[in-house]
This record gives sequence, C-alpha cells and structure tokens, in this order.
Amino acid sequence: MISLALVSLSLLAALSSSLAAPKNSTYYNPILPGFHPDPSCIFVKEWDSTVFCASSSFNAFPGIPIHATKDLQNWKLVGHVLNRREQLPKLAETNRSTSGIWAPTLRYHKKTFYLVTTLVDDELPQEDASRWTNIIFRGTNPFKPSTWSVATHFNFEGYDTSPFWDTDGKTYIVAAYAWKVQPGIFIAEANLETGKVGNWTKIWDGTGGMAPEGPHIFRKDGYYYLTAAEGGTGLGHMQTIARSKRLHGPYESNPANPILTNANTTSYFQTIGHADFFQDASDNWWGVALSTRGGPDYTYYPMGRETIMAPMTWKKGEWPHFTQVSGKMNGWPMPPPNKHIDGDGPFIAEGDDVDFAPGSKLPAHFTHWRFPNATQFTVSPPGHPNTLRLTPSWLNLTALNGNYAGPSGQAFVGRRQQDTLFTYSVDVDFKPKVAGEETGVSVFLTQNHHLDLGIVMLEGENGLAPHFRFRGESYIPVPAPIITPVSSNWTDHKLTLQIKAANMTHYVFSAGPAGARSQLQDLAVVSNAPVSWGFTGTIVGVYCTSNGGSGTTEAYISNWKYIPQEQYRD
Repeated sequence: MISLALVSLSLLAALSSSLAAPKNSTYYNPILPGFHPDPSCIFVKEWDSTVFCASSSFNAFPGIPIHATKDLQNWKLVGHVLNRREQLPKLAETNRSTSGIWAPTLRYHKKTFYLVTTLVDDELPQEDASRWTNIIFRGTNPFKPSTWSVATHFNFEGYDTSPFWDTDGKTYIVAAYAWKVQPGIFIAEANLETGKVGNWTKIWDGTGGMAPEGPHIFRKDGYYYLTAAEGGTGLGHMQTIARSKRLHGPYESNPANPILTNANTTSYFQTIGHADFFQDASDNWWGVALSTRGGPDYTYYPMGRETIMAPMTWKKGEWPHFTQVSGKMNGWPMPPPNKHIDGDGPFIAEGDDVDFAPGSKLPAHFTHWRFPNATQFTVSPPGHPNTLRLTPSWLNLTALNGNYAGPSGQAFVGRRQQDTLFTYSVDVDFKPKVAGEETGVSVFLTQNHHLDLGIVMLEGENGLAPHFRFRGESYIPVPAPIITPVSSNWTDHKLTLQIKAANMTHYVFSAGPAGARSQLQDLAVVSNAPVSWGFTGTIVGVYCTSNGGSGTTEAYISNWKYIPQEQYRD
C-alpha cells in the first residue's frame, strides 16, 4: 500500500509539473503586415505591461506609426509620433520617393518616451551634411498623439540613430555614418532635451558587410552588446552583433555572425535585418526585424518591407541565438489574449467599412503622401452626408516629376495594403465638366510607382465625355493605358471602383454602377511587379486631380470598404 501510494504521489507530482510547465506558443509572421519597415519595439511595465513598436514612414503622413500589444498577437495602431505639420515642417520639402523618415528608435526612460530618427533628403549626395536632419521627439502618452513634442535637432552626418542610457547616468546616441563616405557605427554623448551632442567616435566597423547601419546597444551581464544590420536592405540583408566590456570598445564580433538572416535560402521571407530586441513580462527575449515576402526571386512583393518577430535565446554571458524566421513560428509562452488597448486606430488584422458619418474624422490609419492640404478633404459636407468630398489638386499622383510635389499637396488619401488577397472598393459621385478632370482609385507605392483606375473627362467620338482609364507609372514596365467610355446608362449614377488582389502576383481593376455588383466589369488585370520596389509598401486609396488643367469639379466618395481575404506566409 505504501509503495502504491508513493507511486500515485509520484504520478500526481509529474502530472502537476507537466500541467504547470509553460508551453511554447504559436504565432504568425508578419506581426505588422504591409508598409511597416525598420521596427523598434519596447516593453513598458509601467504602462500595463504593454509592448510599443514604431516603424519608418518615409513621406507618408501621419508619420511614424505606433502599434501596441499586451499579448504579442493582437497589435493595435494607437497613434503617430509625427501628427502635426509644426512638428517637422521640412517633411513638405522632401525630394524623391526614398526620402522622408528613416529608421526610428523608440525608447522609454524615466517616464518619458523618446523617438530618435532621421529625416533624409535622398536627392542630395551622402557627403552633403544637409542631407541628414537628425531629430528627437519626446512624448508622455503614446495613446495621445498630441503629447509628442516638436522635433529637437542634433548634428550628425548619418542616420539610424538610437539612444542609450549607461549605468553612470550618461546618455548617448549610437548611429550609422553615411556608409558611402565612412562606413561604420559611431557614438556620442547627447542631451536628448536640447539636442547638444559631443564628439562622434567610431566604435565598430561591422563584420565587412555593406552599409553597417541600424545600431542598438544593450547592457547585459557586464557586456555592452552592439547589434547592427549589414548587407543593404535587399536579399543580402543580415543582422550581426559584437560586444565589449567598455562602451567605446574595442568590440569583439560574434564568431557565429550573422545572428539573423534568410539570405541564400528559398524562404518566402527574405531581406531580414534591421533588428531591435526587447524582453517581455516574463523576461523572455524577442527580436523584431524587417522582412519582405516574395521569396528569393524578389519580383512580387507589393507590401514591401514588413515587421516580423522571432524568439531569442540569450543565456547569461553568451551570444544571443534566434529562431529562423518563417510564417508560422513557435515562440516563448505568450500572455493570455488581451485586446483592452486604448487608442483610436484599428487592430492590424481589421478591414474597413467607413461611412464618413457627419461629425466624424478620417480614420487614424488613413494616410497621405506628405502633408495634406486640409481644404481638399471634407467629411460629410453640407448636402452630401456620409461622403468624403475631394477637392481636386492641380497635381496628379506622379506630380511634378515623380519625386517632388511642391507645397500645394496632392488630393490623395488611402490605407496600407496589409493582406496578400483583399478587395478594396468605393462608390464615387463625380460629374466631370472640363477636360482632364479625374477621380479614381490607386495602388500607390510612391509618386513614380502607382497603378490607377480613374473616371476622367476625355475627348471621344462625340466630344468630351467621361471615360474609365487605367494607367500606371513605374520604373518597371507597365501596360499601355486602357481607356473605355463610361456607359451612357451609368453617367448619371454613382459608380463603384474596385481593386482586387486576385492572387499573389496580380491586381484586377473593375468598375460599374453602384449598388449593382453583378454589373462590375473587369477593365484591367495588372502585375504587381511595378509596385514592388524601394523602401515603402503599397497604399490603396482615392485621388482627385485636374491633371494640371483648370478643372475644379469635386468628387464625393462613399461606401469605403477594405476586405481582408487571405495572408500568404509560405
């Protein structure tokens, strides 16, 4: 009996231990799909154990989106750091589609959030110091965008800046020097309130890969760990790491570098790098990085550089190790599901069903290209409830030269494509009167890479008449314009314009009378390769323009829908 009791107790203890033992959780990449590159994430216990993540926005406005999560699975847009023109007026002057906000670093120190980043004028040569506008934003509440400060400037001829507080109370900024001038990682003591910085000192050359950049420093187990991206942001992208007993080095490179990459693999997830690290509430380590879904062919990736997450093992005194990135991941145990998060934005997996109700504003996740002209966008104007009125801009989406748009703005507003397969549609009330007047929908990557379906007033067989016109702009070959007259049975009615991602390589552009989806006609089937390029990701939205003419006819947009349908992960 005693023996049987002991066996029973042993089995019970083993069962209890098994039940109590944490199990790894399954989650899916990307955690922030679509145009969310260069992620920087922090865990803040004081803010109800919330993880906050920032990402690059380039010329998009509002800029520098902040997402938050309490369970590492449900991510919500809670605001934007750059949300007012007066914070950084120079954004209006950027030239080239690869200019704008590069690689922010988000940190929290003594009850203040710090966002350190660079406004880059990519039109200027790297040796021109005015190319780099390095800036600091300070905020007290990430759920209230108005608490973010105006930009404080500091001097550095480079980019990818990251703050670090040492144990002696001193504050530093570590950054990447202009790599075509003097590649390497530099550091200087800094005052994040005034922008005053000390002398910049090179502390690491990297491991020999192209363009060492995106540095962050972590203090752990008596070492300063310095991690950086190398290889450029293409297929050779990788994350490396070094360490030193002293902040200013010398730094010893990890013999097992790179610690994170999918280079030279057949994985669907490529270009992985530009990582940041954080610990969760259970002190488990995670890394976030950018990645592109398109495989090693690197041809079809319209959503551009997205945010992925990977678990890290970082034992005391040792180098960190990553789990290789894929679509389906097994990670550390995650907190229980928790969607109780403040903020006005949607959760990342949500679609749109926007009715532009009277008294409402544009949703928090809607975006423009540079600062919008507020007079071009009116929600529920008198006589047109539940619509968004677009007043035409003189410039179209390509603007002056595909790179610059001047101060007048472009009448364009959209939302990020965040799904491999989706359907986006709007109803349009538009009665053009003058040649060249146009309103429509676009898959917009940059001013020099976009695919548009518009209702445009053109000369026809019987004089001026509204036409449907598909046309594209890209450095990559696009189809010739497709033009067809709007049916005379439809000209006095609202029209539906629709963009559908039919598969991972092609969009279908359709049009027809509103309220009669069975009559939608497919007007163009177009590869997404022309909008798979550069640093950003596609935005689907609406535009209104006179195409450089004298037209002033307004368009009224209603029934805005974005329906997520499928996410490809392998």
